[in-house]
Amino acid sequence: MPRLADKVCLLTGAPEALVSRQQAGSLPKARVMLIDLRAEDLAKAAAKLGADRIQTVVADVSRLAEVAEAVGAIVRHWGRIDFLFSNAGNFGVVAPIAAYPEDMFEAVLAMHVKGASLMRKHATPQMNDGGSVIIASSVAGVRGDSGVYGYITAKHAQVSLMRCLAKELAPRRIRINTIHPGPIANGFQDAVEANLGKPIARDGAAFFDDTIQLGRHATPNEVAQSVLYLASDESRFTTGSRLIVGDGMSA
Repeated sequence: MPRLADKVCLLTGAPEALVSRQQAGSLPKARVMLIDLRAEDLAKAAAKLGADRIQTVVADVSRLAEVAEAVGAIVRHWGRIDFLFSNAGNFGVVAPIAAYPEDMFEAVLAMHVKGASLMRKHATPQMNDGGSVIIASSVAGVRGDSGVYGYITAKHAQVSLMRCLAKELAPRRIRINTIHPGPIANGFQDAVEANLGKPIARDGAAFFDDTIQLGRHATPNEVAQSVLYLASDESRFTTGSRLIVGDGMSA
């Protein structure tokens, strides 16, 4: 039986979270609400799931009213939430601190930190006791690199948010953890590497492959297996933890 059978799942940044049919195969018996900024991307992700228990909502997770409406939609439709995965994100730019755009810094923190906080503010009161919450951080959340000021700051801040919430939600047996994958072979990482090439004066993908101790990017399904562990009842005694999907970059 699939690990999330009959669970009501809320996923933000949904198209990036569901990039392959292999991952989608883990969700056929779950009821899933997908949230993203773009309706066309949501439609593609929902079609990829190939299931009949899918709902989609267009929303900006950094805007309180839109988050409240999205959470209200899933509760009206299914009455509860069992699993919440905050995966919405943006990268920003790579630049020296003196040249890093203030508006970009604010936009990155708003998406990753404010967005994760607002989702918890509205969703966790509607969660079943014993539910699971995952914040998609990054290997960037356990290391530092010059020039990546917005993204790395935001990913570290997500860990602090997770630790505070883990203590608040523990009496309800709601687990909250962060997951920290390294570079993944997906569209988000492709865009990061395309923007990185000029500042470092070399191919961005090759740079990461040289930095990763295992010598390659993770596949989406490799990361999905770790997400499924934290989402399922198999992790019922795991909270307040950082799960690093081992590419060796944090060693």
